[in-house]
Amino acid sequence: MTASQKVALVTGSATGVGRACAVRFAKLGFAVVVNYSKSEADAAETAEEVRACGGRVLVHQATVGDDTQVREMVARTREEFGGLDVLVNNAGTTHFVAHTDLDALTDAVWDDIFQVNVKGAFYCTRAAMPLLTERNGCVVNVTSVAGLSGQGSSIPYCASKAALNCMTQSLARAFGPHVRVNAVAPGPILTRWLAGREAQIEKYLEQAPLKRAASPDDIADAVLYLACGTTLTTGQVLVVDGGRTM
Repeated sequence: MTASQKVALVTGSATGVGRACAVRFAKLGFAVVVNYSKSEADAAETAEEVRACGGRVLVHQATVGDDTQVREMVARTREEFGGLDVLVNNAGTTHFVAHTDLDALTDAVWDDIFQVNVKGAFYCTRAAMPLLTERNGCVVNVTSVAGLSGQGSSIPYCASKAALNCMTQSLARAFGPHVRVNAVAPGPILTRWLAGREAQIEKYLEQAPLKRAASPDDIADAVLYLACGTTLTTGQVLVVDGGRTM
């Protein structure tokens, strides 16, 4: 790897949006760290796609909600690739709970969602910030329009994404001018996460001017723009939902 080669770490990149981002970074000449928590076989497929684009790849298993595992992943990134230019906090989780079923929202549900979606993104950013600062890098958080509209898979999920939107702004203020921090807020994405809920998606999109859900590549477009296509954008939440929430 050349000293000038850029490096991107994409959490939750075994499938879906994370995989699309990893492959797109590879096509731009980045070395890529593919992170996964459980989907080892899927992560290996992502790595093969990265290699097929000519990119160097490091596959690392870590649960982003575990600070020790995150720090080990970032340390290994430095050891293998020498630094880090882009962190994409894509890993996320949810529980599908009707918003009227408040009794189903146990402490365990709240804790599980916030541990990954909020604290996990924070742990990754905290561990990566020294490396990103060295290279004037950037962070892109994958949030959700659920954090803007209050509509989503569950109330804790919506709240977690609202928290991540706000944390994006806080970090952008704290670490400028050396590190930019932005977020992409997708609407429904056609991945296996929403498999079996196609009717709900169609109803949601009736009010979207573009009348379609996102593909993983649609979201990767926005992530790559914020990471590589702009140098004066920070603290922003870019909505990618076909105009549904405007």
